Amino acid sequence: MSAKLSRQDIARVAAHDIPDGACVNLGIGLPTLIADYVPAGVELMLHSEQGLLGLGPAPAPGEEDYDVINAGKSPVTLLPGASVFSHSESFLMIRGGHIQIACLGAFQVAANGDLANWTVDAPNQIPGVGGAMDLAAGAEQVWVLMEHCTKDGQPRILQQCAYPLTAPGCVDRVYTDLAVIDITAAGLVVRRMAEGWTLADLQAVTGAPLTLATDWSVYRPPVLGE
Repeated sequence: MSAKLSRQDIARVAAHDIPDGACVNLGIGLPTLIADYVPAGVELMLHSEQGLLGLGPAPAPGEEDYDVINAGKSPVTLLPGASVFSHSESFLMIRGGHIQIACLGAFQVAANGDLANWTVDAPNQIPGVGGAMDLAAGAEQVWVLMEHCTKDGQPRILQQCAYPLTAPGCVDRVYTDLAVIDITAAGLVVRRMAEGWTLADLQAVTGAPLTLATDWSVYRPPVLGE
């Protein structure tokens, strides 16, 4: 065992996997970093649930405008042609099936795709499922970006979630600091795995059975400029 990806590298990999032209919601936390790593020549419509479509990368230092923020309340830029609209209109887009991929953070993901990304006892937070419930139900695909384990080493990918569910059976793919895992009818399939790790190593920190794809590849961030 050796390499793990940073949060920035997880976001960079996911950004390169999103198909050109897709409409993508960026949820609070790690997914908001995706806006900084959209490859050159790729046009994505990045959506934020509070009412923005056309998010760009983070502004340069000193150019922040705190009237233009993402779902995590961090300042962002808007690309030419971007739209600003009400919260209610944003959720009409979400519930109407106009979001192709919802990229969300999570506390836990189950082997069958159940998602738990809210908790009733998070410190300094008001308990509530928020807009993630609508995104999980309304998006064509749900990709989760998260660390593979908790700070005390416990798996976040489990046979069954222990936290309250945001939505059942909604997750299609998980990006962690160790692997890219698809959730399929046949179970959890490892598509990419961090350099130096074996399936046995990965299984030891995962709370549900894994299968290694026959065409699996080493999990590493794209080279800058690709």
